[in-house]
Amino acid sequence: MKIGELANLAGVSVDTLRFYERRGLLQSPPRRASGYRTYASTAVERVRLLKSAQALGLTLAEVVDFLALLDQGKANCENQRPRLKAVVERLDEEIARLSATRSKIAGLLQRCEIDDC
Repeated sequence: MKIGELANLAGVSVDTLRFYERRGLLQSPPRRASGYRTYASTAVERVRLLKSAQALGLTLAEVVDFLALLDQGKANCENQRPRLKAVVERLDEEIARLSATRSKIAGLLQRCEIDDC
């Protein structure tokens, strides 16, 4: 399939696919005589896995490491546990930050409710 088809099926932009190729997250496919790239159908699942990992809170660097282990057949619970713990810690920090911000805004709103802005 061509790059536009892959982008459409995977739900990303063509630029995203080119970025993934540059970062080594997605193999550069062979080119036809016409110069068009020809992606295998497995590329769709690869890109979806990439996006899913990022949506779970993994950084791009963590996704790179995870995919490298996955490609080598070495990804397992033991070597992924620390990565997932780090994501949970980041999420907990973000939740605490958002909760503090919410409290401040709620306090301001209470003051506004009684015209004490």
